[in-house]
Amino acid sequence: MIVNASGCLDALEAPEVARGLDAFVTKTVTPQPREGNRPTRIAETEAGMLNSIGLENPGIDGLLTDKLPRLAGLGVPLWASVGGFAAEDYAELCALLDERPEVTTVELNLSCPNVDEAPESAAEIVAAARPTTRKPLYAKLSPAATDLAETARAVQAAGADGLSLVNTIRGLALDDKTLQPRLGHQLGGYSGPALKPIALAAVFQCYRATGMPIVGMGGIANGRDALDFLAAGATAVALGTILFSDPDAPGRVRSELAEELASRGLSEAGAATGIAHTGHRVTVV
Repeated sequence: MIVNASGCLDALEAPEVARGLDAFVTKTVTPQPREGNRPTRIAETEAGMLNSIGLENPGIDGLLTDKLPRLAGLGVPLWASVGGFAAEDYAELCALLDERPEVTTVELNLSCPNVDEAPESAAEIVAAARPTTRKPLYAKLSPAATDLAETARAVQAAGADGLSLVNTIRGLALDDKTLQPRLGHQLGGYSGPALKPIALAAVFQCYRATGMPIVGMGGIANGRDALDFLAAGATAVALGTILFSDPDAPGRVRSELAEELASRGLSEAGAATGIAHTGHRVTVV
């Protein structure tokens, strides 16, 4: 399964790109509307991109009354990404989304690097959200966690159905001339090719620790990248930064992944999930 990383695609502005996905993940929504952080919000780097959007969104009312009905018209399964500043925010959002048949899955954004985090732990937030919805809950975690595998086990015990790995990691870019931060918020979330080894390690560790379904993301730009994430333990992959430069990436990555699988004698993507843990060497035929 190929999805988008939350916030990396405006499906209403690029519906054909969204229809190339197996599911569309909304931009993170919060209880109240947010204007986001001050400009500049995006800065390219040598091996990726920094962003400091700051969860700009219309709030849950705007999503439910305006955006969600229009997104449903795309004919693609919808995942709703939710965020907040306390566990009760997540519980409130999940309860409201539980009544909406358009939404198949809820992703709990527990690790945005550009806003203040909730004081509760990831597990406490999952535990608060779990009783409020019957929909599958995926916990999106940060690669900066002190013990990511332990965090994954904790959210699993609290009722999460899956993991999204990983969110961006904090980074800084300075202006060549002034040596001042290029982003208005100074620090931003780093994504792109250099994030891939960090994300792969997170997927590998958390799959080994929990065996949970995992959406792997971080620097995926081609079919081989996607295959690596599957082998590390992912059951699905998300495209992020690549969508800014290549809107045809969903179809291209899907085709390249099929070629990668076939060249190794693997019948389908599920056959590759977790293969890096088995000790079974898969070589190109």
